Amino acid sequence: MSCMEQLNYKLVKGKTLTSKNVTVVFLHGFLESIKMWEHLDLESFPFDSLLIDLPGHGYSTHESEATPSIDYYTSKVEELLNALRLNNFIGIVGHSMGGYVALDLKKKSLKTIKVVLLNSNFWADSEQKKKDRLRVADIVMKNKSLFIKEAIPNLFLDKILFSDEIYKLIEESSKMTSFSIAFAALSMRERKDNATLLNDFSDDFLVIQGEKDTIVPFEEMLFQSKNIPFKMEVIENSGHMSFLENSNRINFLLHEFFNKTLKHHFID
Repeated sequence: MSCMEQLNYKLVKGKTLTSKNVTVVFLHGFLESIKMWEHLDLESFPFDSLLIDLPGHGYSTHESEATPSIDYYTSKVEELLNALRLNNFIGIVGHSMGGYVALDLKKKSLKTIKVVLLNSNFWADSEQKKKDRLRVADIVMKNKSLFIKEAIPNLFLDKILFSDEIYKLIEESSKMTSFSIAFAALSMRERKDNATLLNDFSDDFLVIQGEKDTIVPFEEMLFQSKNIPFKMEVIENSGHMSFLENSNRINFLLHEFFNKTLKHHFID
């Protein structure tokens, strides 16, 4: 843990294919931490993986006086990346809320950063969704345990098959403060639409969509992405946790997507 940035992070070395080490940043989702990436074969990737606990999640601290916004999370990640002075930082993988932070980082550094939206989306909340975020924040401040026990199982398509993982995630997210959970919900509520960003830089994006994702519904993704030419991969029989529900497929897609960048920019 770096006390200066207040963010917990871990660097996992991959099997580099280039003369220079390149890095991809991994940002987890709401109620998660860097532990989620243990389900992927990070050591086999042709790049180094920087795993970051977002503020208030995992072992990262949270500023109580901050104003809820995705920009708050982005600024903290930026501070860490600058402090680490990463050379050859080529992309970001963002799961769910982590994808919203990835989009914000992309807007601030348009050049070569590739982005994988893993069970995430690029549009702003509907008015009903905004009301739901407010309700979540209110419930969490009154009964955190109830919210977590109801929310976590709904992330999975097969709750019985993944009962052990659900239990572990409930245990882990229960360590978060009510303030941090409510803050995250309100921050997601305030984010802006990013359809133009994906349209203008479509080659820089890969969207990985769960076929049966109830948090980011497939039908809504198809509607919102109409006429936007980015690449999308649909994970069959998967809910919101496709990195866990079909980790082999996610491993393959990440290899394939970033390999193209490596061959184009770094391999002679």
